[in-house]
Amino acid sequence: MSGGALSLAGVIAAAVAGTAAFAGTAAAVPAVTVFSAAGLLAAAGTAWAFGRAATRRLGSPRALWPYVAGVVLVTAGAAALTVMRPFPVPPTAAAPPGVSHWDLPTGSRIAYVKIAASGKPRPTPVIFLHGGPGTPGEGVPEAGRELAAVGFDVYAYDQVGAGRSTRLADVTGYTVARHVADLEAIRRAIHAEKVVLVGRSWGGTLSAAYMAAHPGHVAKAVLTSPGAIWDPAFPGGPGSPWDRLPPAQAERADELTSDPRFLLQALLLQVNPAAAHALVPDAEADAYFRELLLTAKDATGCPGSPPAPVHGNPPGFYSNQMTSADAAAVPDPRPKLRTVHVPTLIVRGECDYLKWAVTYDYRRTLPESTLVYVRGAGHSIANGRPDLYRDLLMTFLLDRPLPLPPVTSADEPAN
Repeated sequence: MSGGALSLAGVIAAAVAGTAAFAGTAAAVPAVTVFSAAGLLAAAGTAWAFGRAATRRLGSPRALWPYVAGVVLVTAGAAALTVMRPFPVPPTAAAPPGVSHWDLPTGSRIAYVKIAASGKPRPTPVIFLHGGPGTPGEGVPEAGRELAAVGFDVYAYDQVGAGRSTRLADVTGYTVARHVADLEAIRRAIHAEKVVLVGRSWGGTLSAAYMAAHPGHVAKAVLTSPGAIWDPAFPGGPGSPWDRLPPAQAERADELTSDPRFLLQALLLQVNPAAAHALVPDAEADAYFRELLLTAKDATGCPGSPPAPVHGNPPGFYSNQMTSADAAAVPDPRPKLRTVHVPTLIVRGECDYLKWAVTYDYRRTLPESTLVYVRGAGHSIANGRPDLYRDLLMTFLLDRPLPLPPVTSADEPAN
Protein backbone atom coordinates (compact mmCIF):
# COMPACT_ATOMS: atom_id res chain seq x y z
CA MET A 1 0.00 0.00 0.00
CA SER A 2 1.34 3.42 -0.91
CA GLY A 3 2.11 6.10 1.64
CA GLY A 4 -0.84 8.20 0.50
CA ALA A 5 -3.23 5.25 0.79
CA LEU A 6 -1.90 4.49 4.25
CA SER A 7 -2.46 8.11 5.27
CA LEU A 8 -6.10 7.97 4.16
CA ALA A 9 -6.60 4.56 5.76
CA GLY A 10 -5.20 5.99 8.99
CA VAL A 11 -7.88 8.68 9.09
CA ILE A 12 -10.64 6.09 8.69
CA ALA A 13 -9.08 3.63 11.14
CA ALA A 14 -8.53 6.37 13.73
CA ALA A 15 -12.21 7.36 13.52
CA VAL A 16 -13.31 3.73 13.94
CA ALA A 17 -10.89 3.09 16.82
CA GLY A 18 -11.86 6.33 18.54
CA THR A 19 -15.57 5.54 18.27
CA ALA A 20 -15.06 2.00 19.55
CA ALA A 21 -12.95 3.19 22.50
CA PHE A 22 -15.44 5.98 23.27
CA ALA A 23 -18.41 3.61 23.32
CA GLY A 24 -16.54 0.76 24.99
CA THR A 25 -15.24 2.92 27.82
CA ALA A 26 -18.66 4.55 28.26
CA ALA A 27 -20.14 1.07 28.69
CA ALA A 28 -18.00 0.70 31.81
CA VAL A 29 -17.29 4.21 33.11
CA PRO A 30 -20.09 6.83 33.42
CA ALA A 31 -17.83 9.88 33.08
CA VAL A 32 -17.86 12.00 29.92
CA THR A 33 -14.27 13.19 30.39
CA VAL A 34 -13.02 9.62 30.75
CA PHE A 35 -14.75 8.09 27.73
CA SER A 36 -14.03 11.17 25.62
CA ALA A 37 -10.33 10.95 26.52
CA ALA A 38 -10.34 7.23 25.75
CA GLY A 39 -11.74 7.94 22.29
CA LEU A 40 -9.15 10.60 21.53
CA LEU A 41 -6.27 8.45 22.80
CA ALA A 42 -7.41 5.52 20.68
CA ALA A 43 -7.69 7.80 17.64
CA ALA A 44 -4.24 9.24 18.33
CA GLY A 45 -2.62 5.84 18.79
CA THR A 46 -4.17 4.49 15.60
CA ALA A 47 -3.13 7.61 13.68
CA TRP A 48 0.43 7.26 15.00
CA ALA A 49 0.66 3.62 13.84
CA PHE A 50 -0.62 4.36 10.34
CA GLY A 51 1.22 7.67 10.11
CA ARG A 52 4.55 6.12 11.02
CA ALA A 53 4.24 3.60 8.20
CA ALA A 54 2.96 6.21 5.75
CA THR A 55 5.65 8.82 6.44
CA ARG A 56 8.39 6.22 6.12
CA ARG A 57 7.13 5.20 2.70
CA LEU A 58 6.80 8.81 1.68
CA GLY A 59 10.27 9.61 2.99
CA SER A 60 9.04 12.40 5.26
CA PRO A 61 9.33 11.21 8.90
CA ARG A 62 9.02 14.79 10.19
CA ALA A 63 5.40 14.82 8.99
CA LEU A 64 4.41 12.11 11.49
CA TRP A 65 3.34 14.30 14.40
CA PRO A 66 1.59 16.95 12.27
CA TYR A 67 -0.29 14.06 10.65
CA VAL A 68 -1.26 12.61 14.06
CA ALA A 69 -2.36 16.02 15.29
CA GLY A 70 -4.40 16.58 12.15
CA VAL A 71 -6.17 13.24 12.44
CA VAL A 72 -6.97 13.84 16.11
CA LEU A 73 -8.35 17.29 15.28
CA VAL A 74 -10.50 15.84 12.50
CA THR A 75 -11.78 13.10 14.81
CA ALA A 76 -12.49 15.55 17.61
CA GLY A 77 -14.22 17.92 15.19
CA ALA A 78 -16.40 15.13 13.82
CA ALA A 79 -17.35 14.12 17.37
CA ALA A 80 -18.13 17.74 18.27
CA LEU A 81 -20.51 17.96 15.33
CA THR A 82 -22.24 14.63 16.03
CA VAL A 83 -22.27 12.77 19.35
CA MET A 84 -20.94 15.70 21.39
CA ARG A 85 -23.27 18.33 19.95
CA PRO A 86 -26.01 19.00 22.52
CA PHE A 87 -29.64 19.38 21.60
CA PRO A 88 -30.91 22.94 22.19
CA VAL A 89 -32.56 23.45 25.57
CA PRO A 90 -35.11 26.27 25.81
CA PRO A 91 -35.34 28.34 29.00
CA THR A 92 -37.32 26.71 31.78
CA ALA A 93 -40.83 28.12 31.97
CA ALA A 94 -41.95 29.49 35.30
CA ALA A 95 -44.39 27.31 37.19
CA PRO A 96 -47.97 28.63 36.99
CA PRO A 97 -49.78 29.69 40.16
CA GLY A 98 -51.05 26.89 42.32
CA VAL A 99 -48.16 24.43 41.93
CA SER A 100 -47.03 23.00 45.27
CA HIS A 101 -44.69 20.18 46.28
CA TRP A 102 -44.70 17.10 48.47
CA ASP A 103 -41.37 15.95 49.91
CA LEU A 104 -42.07 12.24 50.21
CA PRO A 105 -40.30 9.67 52.41
CA THR A 106 -39.41 7.82 49.20
CA GLY A 107 -36.99 10.65 48.38
CA SER A 108 -39.17 12.10 45.64
CA ARG A 109 -40.05 15.78 45.54
CA ILE A 110 -43.36 15.76 43.73
CA ALA A 111 -45.03 18.77 42.10
CA TYR A 112 -48.81 18.81 42.31
CA VAL A 113 -51.89 20.96 41.97
CA LYS A 114 -55.05 20.69 44.02
CA ILE A 115 -58.61 21.90 43.75
CA ALA A 116 -60.20 21.75 47.17
CA ALA A 117 -63.71 20.41 47.56
CA SER A 118 -66.55 22.85 47.87
CA GLY A 119 -69.86 22.09 49.51
CA LYS A 120 -70.11 18.95 51.61
CA PRO A 121 -66.72 17.22 51.41
CA ARG A 122 -66.46 13.55 50.48
CA PRO A 123 -63.98 11.25 52.24
CA THR A 124 -62.29 9.93 49.10
CA PRO A 125 -60.09 12.40 47.16
CA VAL A 126 -59.61 12.00 43.41
CA ILE A 127 -56.04 11.62 42.11
CA PHE A 128 -55.36 12.00 38.39
CA LEU A 129 -52.44 9.93 37.08
CA HIS A 130 -50.85 11.13 33.85
CA GLY A 131 -49.56 9.03 31.00
CA GLY A 132 -46.23 8.37 29.36
CA PRO A 133 -44.51 7.27 31.49
CA GLY A 134 -43.07 10.72 31.93
CA THR A 135 -45.58 12.88 30.05
CA PRO A 136 -47.47 15.09 32.53
CA GLY A 137 -50.20 17.54 31.71
CA GLU A 138 -50.55 21.04 33.08
CA GLY A 139 -52.89 21.62 35.97
CA VAL A 140 -55.93 19.54 36.89
CA PRO A 141 -57.36 17.71 33.84
CA GLU A 142 -60.88 17.81 32.41
CA ALA A 143 -63.70 17.23 34.94
CA GLY A 144 -61.50 18.18 37.89
CA ARG A 145 -63.40 21.37 38.72
CA GLU A 146 -66.76 19.67 38.36
CA LEU A 147 -65.65 16.90 40.73
CA ALA A 148 -64.42 19.45 43.26
CA ALA A 149 -67.77 21.24 43.05
CA VAL A 150 -69.58 18.09 44.22
CA GLY A 151 -67.31 17.54 47.21
CA PHE A 152 -64.17 15.75 46.04
CA ASP A 153 -60.69 17.06 46.80
CA VAL A 154 -58.95 16.75 43.43
CA TYR A 155 -55.22 16.28 42.87
CA ALA A 156 -52.99 15.97 39.81
CA TYR A 157 -49.26 15.43 40.20
CA ASP A 158 -46.14 15.08 38.08
CA GLN A 159 -44.73 11.60 38.58
CA VAL A 160 -41.09 11.33 39.64
CA GLY A 161 -38.74 12.20 36.79
CA ALA A 162 -41.27 14.31 34.91
CA GLY A 163 -42.72 17.80 34.90
CA ARG A 164 -41.61 19.85 37.90
CA SER A 165 -40.86 16.84 40.08
CA THR A 166 -37.50 15.32 41.09
CA ARG A 167 -35.10 14.00 38.46
CA LEU A 168 -33.23 11.04 39.90
CA ALA A 169 -29.43 11.02 39.91
CA ASP A 170 -29.54 7.26 39.29
CA VAL A 171 -31.85 6.72 36.34
CA THR A 172 -32.22 3.01 37.14
CA GLY A 173 -34.39 4.21 40.04
CA TYR A 174 -37.28 4.82 37.66
CA THR A 175 -39.31 1.66 38.20
CA VAL A 176 -42.94 0.67 38.43
CA ALA A 177 -42.39 -0.09 42.11
CA ARG A 178 -41.01 3.44 42.70
CA HIS A 179 -44.09 5.01 41.11
CA VAL A 180 -46.36 2.79 43.22
CA ALA A 181 -44.41 3.69 46.37
CA ASP A 182 -44.70 7.40 45.56
CA LEU A 183 -48.46 7.08 45.07
CA GLU A 184 -48.83 5.26 48.38
CA ALA A 185 -46.75 7.97 50.08
CA ILE A 186 -49.03 10.60 48.52
CA ARG A 187 -52.10 8.82 49.86
CA ARG A 188 -50.57 8.96 53.32
CA ALA A 189 -49.52 12.61 52.86
CA ILE A 190 -53.11 13.67 52.15
CA HIS A 191 -54.40 11.53 55.06
CA ALA A 192 -56.84 9.54 52.94
CA GLU A 193 -57.85 6.02 53.91
CA LYS A 194 -59.06 5.43 50.35
CA VAL A 195 -58.63 7.32 47.08
CA VAL A 196 -60.26 7.44 43.67
CA LEU A 197 -57.72 6.92 40.87
CA VAL A 198 -58.24 8.38 37.39
CA GLY A 199 -55.45 7.01 35.21
CA ARG A 200 -54.85 7.95 31.61
CA SER A 201 -52.79 5.76 29.27
CA TRP A 202 -49.72 4.71 31.31
CA GLY A 203 -51.61 6.17 34.29
CA GLY A 204 -54.04 3.27 33.83
CA THR A 205 -51.15 0.82 34.05
CA LEU A 206 -49.94 2.56 37.20
CA SER A 207 -53.46 2.46 38.67
CA ALA A 208 -53.59 -1.30 38.09
CA ALA A 209 -50.15 -1.77 39.67
CA TYR A 210 -51.25 0.26 42.69
CA MET A 211 -54.51 -1.69 43.03
CA ALA A 212 -52.54 -4.94 42.94
CA ALA A 213 -50.26 -3.69 45.72
CA HIS A 214 -52.79 -1.74 47.83
CA PRO A 215 -56.31 -2.89 46.93
CA GLY A 216 -57.77 -1.79 50.25
CA HIS A 217 -56.88 1.85 49.62
CA VAL A 218 -58.76 2.33 46.33
CA ALA A 219 -62.44 3.24 46.47
CA LYS A 220 -62.95 3.43 42.69
CA ALA A 221 -60.86 3.68 39.55
CA VAL A 222 -61.38 5.19 36.11
CA LEU A 223 -58.96 3.91 33.47
CA THR A 224 -59.01 6.04 30.33
CA SER A 225 -57.29 4.51 27.28
CA PRO A 226 -55.15 2.45 29.67
CA GLY A 227 -51.81 1.06 28.58
CA ALA A 228 -51.08 -2.63 28.91
CA ILE A 229 -51.61 -4.15 32.35
CA TRP A 230 -48.52 -6.27 31.67
CA ASP A 231 -46.34 -5.53 28.66
CA PRO A 232 -45.04 -9.10 28.08
CA ALA A 233 -48.63 -10.19 27.35
CA PHE A 234 -48.28 -8.32 24.04
CA PRO A 235 -44.96 -9.41 22.49
CA GLY A 236 -45.81 -7.61 19.26
CA GLY A 237 -46.28 -4.37 21.19
CA PRO A 238 -49.50 -2.76 22.49
CA GLY A 239 -49.82 -0.35 19.54
CA SER A 240 -48.09 2.89 18.65
CA PRO A 241 -49.02 6.34 17.34
CA TRP A 242 -45.77 6.55 15.37
CA ASP A 243 -47.25 4.39 12.63
CA ARG A 244 -49.93 7.05 12.03
CA LEU A 245 -47.73 10.08 11.46
CA PRO A 246 -48.43 12.21 8.38
CA PRO A 247 -45.41 12.69 6.06
CA ALA A 248 -44.09 15.96 7.49
CA GLN A 249 -44.25 14.73 11.07
CA ALA A 250 -42.79 11.35 10.10
CA GLU A 251 -39.86 13.10 8.44
CA ARG A 252 -39.23 15.20 11.55
CA ALA A 253 -39.47 12.13 13.81
CA ASP A 254 -36.96 10.27 11.59
CA GLU A 255 -34.62 13.26 11.74
CA LEU A 256 -34.77 13.33 15.53
CA THR A 257 -34.39 9.60 16.08
CA SER A 258 -31.46 9.28 13.64
CA ASP A 259 -29.37 11.94 15.39
CA PRO A 260 -25.98 10.29 16.21
CA ARG A 261 -25.93 11.69 19.74
CA PHE A 262 -29.27 10.11 20.60
CA LEU A 263 -28.44 6.87 18.80
CA LEU A 264 -25.39 6.59 21.06
CA GLN A 265 -27.52 7.51 24.06
CA ALA A 266 -29.96 4.72 23.16
CA LEU A 267 -27.08 2.25 22.91
CA LEU A 268 -25.66 3.31 26.27
CA LEU A 269 -29.06 3.02 27.93
CA GLN A 270 -28.91 -0.69 27.16
CA VAL A 271 -25.43 -1.26 28.62
CA ASN A 272 -24.72 1.57 31.09
CA PRO A 273 -27.64 3.94 31.80
CA ALA A 274 -25.43 6.11 34.02
CA ALA A 275 -23.16 6.85 31.04
CA ALA A 276 -26.16 7.73 28.87
CA HIS A 277 -27.32 10.11 31.60
CA ALA A 278 -23.84 11.64 31.86
CA LEU A 279 -23.60 12.13 28.10
CA VAL A 280 -27.12 13.57 27.71
CA PRO A 281 -28.27 15.19 30.97
CA ASP A 282 -31.91 15.57 31.97
CA ALA A 283 -32.61 19.06 30.65
CA GLU A 284 -31.32 18.18 27.19
CA ALA A 285 -32.95 14.75 27.09
CA ASP A 286 -36.29 16.22 28.19
CA ALA A 287 -36.12 18.97 25.55
CA TYR A 288 -35.39 16.37 22.87
CA PHE A 289 -38.21 14.16 24.15
CA ARG A 290 -40.67 17.04 24.06
CA GLU A 291 -39.76 17.81 20.45
CA LEU A 292 -40.27 14.16 19.54
CA LEU A 293 -43.63 14.00 21.33
CA LEU A 294 -44.85 17.08 19.48
CA THR A 295 -44.50 15.21 16.18
CA ALA A 296 -47.04 12.62 17.34
CA LYS A 297 -49.49 14.65 19.41
CA ASP A 298 -52.10 14.90 16.64
CA ALA A 299 -51.70 11.30 15.48
CA THR A 300 -53.46 9.91 18.54
CA GLY A 301 -57.00 11.10 17.77
CA CYS A 302 -59.62 10.47 15.11
CA PRO A 303 -59.07 11.95 11.63
CA GLY A 304 -60.20 15.58 11.61
CA SER A 305 -60.00 15.95 15.39
CA PRO A 306 -58.98 19.34 16.76
CA PRO A 307 -55.25 19.68 17.47
CA ALA A 308 -54.17 18.47 20.89
CA PRO A 309 -53.31 21.35 23.24
CA VAL A 310 -49.66 22.20 23.96
CA HIS A 311 -48.34 23.22 27.38
CA GLY A 312 -44.98 24.03 28.93
CA ASN A 313 -44.70 21.36 31.62
CA PRO A 314 -41.63 19.34 30.53
CA PRO A 315 -41.75 15.59 29.96
CA GLY A 316 -39.20 13.23 31.50
CA PHE A 317 -37.13 11.23 29.03
CA TYR A 318 -35.32 8.96 31.47
CA SER A 319 -38.46 8.31 33.49
CA ASN A 320 -40.10 7.25 30.24
CA GLN A 321 -37.31 5.00 29.05
CA MET A 322 -36.35 3.32 32.30
CA THR A 323 -39.90 2.87 33.63
CA SER A 324 -40.94 1.36 30.31
CA ALA A 325 -38.00 -1.04 30.42
CA ASP A 326 -38.88 -2.03 33.97
CA ALA A 327 -42.55 -2.52 33.07
CA ALA A 328 -41.45 -5.17 30.59
CA ALA A 329 -39.67 -7.09 33.36
CA VAL A 330 -42.06 -6.99 36.35
CA PRO A 331 -44.07 -10.05 37.40
CA ASP A 332 -47.55 -10.43 35.93
CA PRO A 333 -49.99 -8.51 38.20
CA ARG A 334 -53.13 -10.03 36.66
CA PRO A 335 -53.47 -13.04 39.01
CA LYS A 336 -53.57 -10.61 41.93
CA LEU A 337 -55.90 -8.19 40.14
CA ARG A 338 -58.43 -10.97 39.53
CA THR A 339 -59.02 -10.96 43.28
CA VAL A 340 -59.33 -7.15 43.59
CA HIS A 341 -62.94 -5.97 43.96
CA VAL A 342 -62.64 -2.27 43.18
CA PRO A 343 -65.41 -0.73 41.04
CA THR A 344 -63.59 0.30 37.87
CA LEU A 345 -64.70 2.13 34.73
CA ILE A 346 -62.64 1.43 31.60
CA VAL A 347 -63.03 4.01 28.82
CA ARG A 348 -61.96 3.19 25.26
CA GLY A 349 -61.95 5.57 22.29
CA GLU A 350 -62.98 4.47 18.83
CA CYS A 351 -59.71 5.71 17.29
CA ASP A 352 -57.33 4.68 20.07
CA TYR A 353 -54.02 3.49 18.63
CA LEU A 354 -53.72 0.82 21.34
CA LYS A 355 -54.83 -2.64 20.35
CA TRP A 356 -58.32 -3.65 21.41
CA ALA A 357 -56.87 -6.64 23.27
CA VAL A 358 -54.88 -4.25 25.50
CA THR A 359 -58.08 -2.54 26.63
CA TYR A 360 -60.16 -5.68 26.95
CA ASP A 361 -57.49 -7.30 29.10
CA TYR A 362 -58.63 -4.96 31.89
CA ARG A 363 -62.27 -5.97 31.49
CA ARG A 364 -61.47 -9.67 31.62
CA THR A 365 -59.08 -9.22 34.57
CA LEU A 366 -60.87 -6.84 36.96
CA PRO A 367 -63.98 -8.54 38.37
CA GLU A 368 -65.93 -5.33 39.12
CA SER A 369 -65.14 -3.46 35.90
CA THR A 370 -67.34 -1.85 33.27
CA LEU A 371 -66.07 -1.06 29.77
CA VAL A 372 -67.56 1.70 27.61
CA TYR A 373 -66.71 2.60 24.03
CA VAL A 374 -66.59 6.25 22.97
CA ARG A 375 -67.26 7.06 19.33
CA GLY A 376 -65.42 10.02 17.84
CA ALA A 377 -62.52 9.93 20.29
CA GLY A 378 -58.98 8.66 20.08
CA HIS A 379 -56.42 8.01 22.78
CA SER A 380 -57.34 11.23 24.58
CA ILE A 381 -61.04 10.95 25.34
CA ALA A 382 -60.97 14.36 27.02
CA ASN A 383 -59.66 16.00 23.85
CA GLY A 384 -61.98 14.19 21.43
CA ARG A 385 -65.23 14.17 23.45
CA PRO A 386 -64.72 16.49 26.46
CA ASP A 387 -68.38 16.81 27.47
CA LEU A 388 -68.98 13.07 27.32
CA TYR A 389 -65.75 12.43 29.22
CA ARG A 390 -66.89 14.71 32.04
CA ASP A 391 -70.28 13.01 32.10
CA LEU A 392 -68.67 9.58 32.34
CA LEU A 393 -66.50 10.57 35.30
CA MET A 394 -69.28 12.39 37.13
CA THR A 395 -71.91 9.68 36.73
CA PHE A 396 -69.56 6.84 37.62
CA LEU A 397 -68.13 8.52 40.71
CA LEU A 398 -71.59 9.67 41.87
CA ASP A 399 -73.16 6.23 41.32
CA ARG A 400 -75.53 7.47 38.62
CA PRO A 401 -76.45 5.70 35.36
CA LEU A 402 -73.68 5.98 32.78
CA PRO A 403 -74.39 7.91 29.57
CA LEU A 404 -73.11 4.97 27.48
CA PRO A 405 -74.05 1.28 27.49
CA PRO A 406 -71.42 -1.19 28.67
CA VAL A 407 -69.53 -3.31 26.16
CA THR A 408 -70.55 -6.93 26.80
CA SER A 409 -68.64 -8.68 24.01
CA ALA A 410 -64.97 -9.59 23.85
CA ASP A 411 -64.95 -8.22 20.29
CA GLU A 412 -64.39 -4.55 19.55
CA PRO A 413 -67.65 -2.77 18.60
CA ALA A 414 -68.10 -2.44 14.86
CA ASN A 415 -67.37 0.96 13.34
